[in-house]
Amino acid sequence: MNDTGSSRLALLRFLERVPERDLSRTRRWIADEERREAERRVGEARRPPAPAFLIERGLDLKNIVALHTGQCWDPGKRTKPVTRERAIEALRQQVPACTKCRPDTALGIAD
Repeated sequence: MNDTGSSRLALLRFLERVPERDLSRTRRWIADEERREAERRVGEARRPPAPAFLIERGLDLKNIVALHTGQCWDPGKRTKPVTRERAIEALRQQVPACTKCRPDTALGIAD
């Protein structure tokens, strides 16, 4: 095969464009990832704080089933946040404390 100077030059130009294109794509990916990370940080900063205590209601939404801390890993689906005062009041009204997160201990009212 007999290479001419112009075809060799064309191949070298092609060889030059390939990594430039790859570098350009990689820089776009980096910029996209930096944007996503910045958005995630803003979202975390704007997230409201977790409630300190949760009241879990029964199926009819009238009966109170249990009291949980805001960090409980098993609070159930029918919960709503309550204040510390409301949590203490619920325990005084014999609302059962969650046996997993022990809100009564967190409130200093453990039996």
